[in-house]
Amino acid sequence: MKSTFLQFCQTGDPEKVIELGSRTLEPLKPHDVRVAIHFAPVNPADLNYIEGNYGRPSHPPAIPGHEAAGVVIERGSEVSSLDVGDKVIPLLGAGCWCQHLTAEEQFFAKLPTEVDLLQASMLRVNPVTAWRLLKDYQTLQPGDWVAQNAANSGVGRSLIQIAKAEGLRSINFVRRPELIPELQALGADIVVLDNDEGLAEAKAALGKDPLHLAGNAVGGDSALRLMDLLAPGGTHVTYGAMSKRSLKVPNKFLIFKNLELRGLWVTRWYEKASATELYETLSPLAEMLVQQTLTLAVDTTFAPSEHPTALARAKADGRAGKVIFRFEAH
Repeated sequence: MKSTFLQFCQTGDPEKVIELGSRTLEPLKPHDVRVAIHFAPVNPADLNYIEGNYGRPSHPPAIPGHEAAGVVIERGSEVSSLDVGDKVIPLLGAGCWCQHLTAEEQFFAKLPTEVDLLQASMLRVNPVTAWRLLKDYQTLQPGDWVAQNAANSGVGRSLIQIAKAEGLRSINFVRRPELIPELQALGADIVVLDNDEGLAEAKAALGKDPLHLAGNAVGGDSALRLMDLLAPGGTHVTYGAMSKRSLKVPNKFLIFKNLELRGLWVTRWYEKASATELYETLSPLAEMLVQQTLTLAVDTTFAPSEHPTALARAKADGRAGKVIFRFEAH
């Protein structure tokens, strides 16, 4: 059986180096599972991987794609954890832009039957990043505050909804005023512009309440505003660098506030996570998708053959959500 995929044979501009390919599917090994991929998003990490600028090297020819969702269509003779017809997401972290994905059974996570596969295709990266940010760095109690920049990003929107479900309150910095009502509708408590005036508004909203945790996806001055907002002993977690500006931390934040500066790379978390940790993270998030207490924004879906247009859209500002490849999964 023939199967299509997207690949790059050299690093560079994704619009120029990605090409559509085809391959013949090999017979399954005893522990293999074959999944028909329905949807596969385009993440910033995917673009960086194609460009050769990601945290781990790419070795062309390679199939990009950090996440996807699909249905099991075939299983090896010794597979015990998955059945044909199960909805799954891959845990591989690469190679997901393909019509069919084959790997050993432990590299897939089973989903609830009621889950929407389009939504589930975006589960592995952004919601998990938001979940780990909220769980791994400070012990937060209902009513506590958490702050973030890039609040309209995929991670930012996930964090707003997860924080609300956990009884936490969120302060959210954005670049454009038209985003404020949209994020408030998602459950954000405070949404302000990412400038000095917004920082003053955030401080006024906090009052005497301490802020112990902040998530930074921007860097530069935006990251410093979060540090200014944090209480002494607070934790500042960097998981992105959208501004491409380094952190230049004023001494006062270390000496007088004793802030803890941490980093979060969800790829590394997956590499080290146990089966129990994976389940305890993915299961509640998948259930939130089913209950629609977590909804992930989609901008446009494209067929693999439309990859130049899809990748141009993925790089464009002002998108309403993720760009997603839809595969003919038959």
